[in-house]
Amino acid sequence: MVHNIFKGLGIALITPFTENGEVDYKSLHRLVEYQLDNGADFFCILATTGETPTLTAEEKKKIKELVINIVGGKVPILVGCGGNNTTAVVEELQNGDFKGIDGVLSVCPYYNKPSQEGLYQHFKAIAAATQLPVVLYNVPGRTGVNLKAETTVRLARDCYNIVAIKEASGNLEQVDEIIKNKPNDFDVISGDDALTFPMISCGAVGVISVIGNALPREFSKMIRLQLRGEYDGARKIHHRFTDLFSLLFVDGNPAGVKAMLHEMGFIDNILRLPLVPTRISTLQRMSEIMKELKI
Repeated sequence: MVHNIFKGLGIALITPFTENGEVDYKSLHRLVEYQLDNGADFFCILATTGETPTLTAEEKKKIKELVINIVGGKVPILVGCGGNNTTAVVEELQNGDFKGIDGVLSVCPYYNKPSQEGLYQHFKAIAAATQLPVVLYNVPGRTGVNLKAETTVRLARDCYNIVAIKEASGNLEQVDEIIKNKPNDFDVISGDDALTFPMISCGAVGVISVIGNALPREFSKMIRLQLRGEYDGARKIHHRFTDLFSLLFVDGNPAGVKAMLHEMGFIDNILRLPLVPTRISTLQRMSEIMKELKI
């Protein structure tokens, strides 16, 4: 039996760039150490927040090796491995180097909008192609298709190594339906910082977080309090960050969190096209809130 080890605060790791557009490995090293020292329970690398579509194969390899070396087995590492060509994803899983990786995060196929049966067959093929734990990733706002609760539960029952889902549908009714009907050895992970508090209240086991890049200590404290049943303390932290949550995503992800990390002195505020930095007005408001929160 394969169990889910991706619980608590997961960091959806950004990719820092230098002013000339190259990957800033020095800043990445510093950032990962900071997150490890301040409550990160696992890392999710080479996924959406890491601007992975803009990275070369060599850059992906170096980032993966760097994170594995810094983490040194202290916490699990989840790596993005998905796409809208099932055969290509299967080949990557069968032939790629996953040494030092503890699981794969696989997003719903985007653009070609498969049916629920197509989604089922896609993820079933992916699960069969690897011995690693597989975490499904449902994010309809990006993919154009929603992995429905009944399909998620069907995959959880039929595929022994599909251990969890990162749910970013924004639909708490759907989240609740999955949690109500899922097998005992399958977990739900929040894919939305702003909904982490209500999702854990429903029975989710953690989050793959964007804001955790910048505020791992504060956000992990909220999660730990909540998982211990200390909801009042957790709720206070959640409410402190409400305004910040919306600002993080108003100009797209990871523009918001990169602006925050720049304000904190960790990175240059550089993204790769087609993404661009957050607007000055958003940055100013974010800076004001951070000062109010004494961050």
